[in-house]
Amino acid sequence: MTRLPNFIYIGPDKAGSSWLHEILIRHPEVYLTPAKDLYYFDRYYDRGTEWYAEQFKDATPAHVIVGEVCQDYLFDKQAPSRIAETIPEAPKMMVSLRDPVERAWSSWLYARKHGIMSPDFGQALRDEPTLLEHGRYASGLDRFSEHFSRELFHVAVFDDLAADPQAFLDDVTDFLGIARQPLSEQDREAKLPAASARSVRIANAARRAADWVREHDGARVVGLVKRSPLVHRALYRPIDKSVVRPDDASVAFIREQLDDEVTRLERDYGAAVRERWGWA
Repeated sequence: MTRLPNFIYIGPDKAGSSWLHEILIRHPEVYLTPAKDLYYFDRYYDRGTEWYAEQFKDATPAHVIVGEVCQDYLFDKQAPSRIAETIPEAPKMMVSLRDPVERAWSSWLYARKHGIMSPDFGQALRDEPTLLEHGRYASGLDRFSEHFSRELFHVAVFDDLAADPQAFLDDVTDFLGIARQPLSEQDREAKLPAASARSVRIANAARRAADWVREHDGARVVGLVKRSPLVHRALYRPIDKSVVRPDDASVAFIREQLDDEVTRLERDYGAAVRERWGWA
């Protein structure tokens, strides 16, 4: 009998979701879809529950946790109600909070390597609304809280992953009720660091091809290819992030726009992040 998820990572992007997917997918008590980012509850909801359930057909009784990792659900206004309607037994959910300045910067670096945003970060902030909107964590959590009880949420902080990956993972596995899993030295290293395209044209073609395959029900194939270190090395070269940082004006702009969000994270969700992120 096909099972529906009892765990969903709902966002945001650029906050450790790829690392989390890569680690949990290898846990013997966990079944995750091979493709991260199914986008079912936002982009592909019209495919229906039968299609969604089919994505988990390979889960076995040994898998205590069955789930998916999708970075955009936190920001979609319809996703919470759709999840509630589709999954009768409410799943556990997780978010990973990253300083909105750092998250926007990382997202821009990712877009820049594909040549799909302005090469000027400040201009990109004004041209591309998602750079700011995907930092509105409290608003997203508010929407989910209208449909699900707070104890279903694990609110992690990306800084903890950067500082101590093992402790970060232990908190996740404890929340999920599964055995702790020791990390290898390789697992402790960051996955897929910020990079620039060796060829913007080729990288863009690869991205469009992946989008086409996903649109035509090939999410599993996309996931397997995207997880390949060989593919990533062939398309991209690492960026030395120590020599490129967001300008002061852009940092001030983001903090001004999202200050209330950070205040509400602390007040409503117990996330002591303002001082850690230097927003005090």
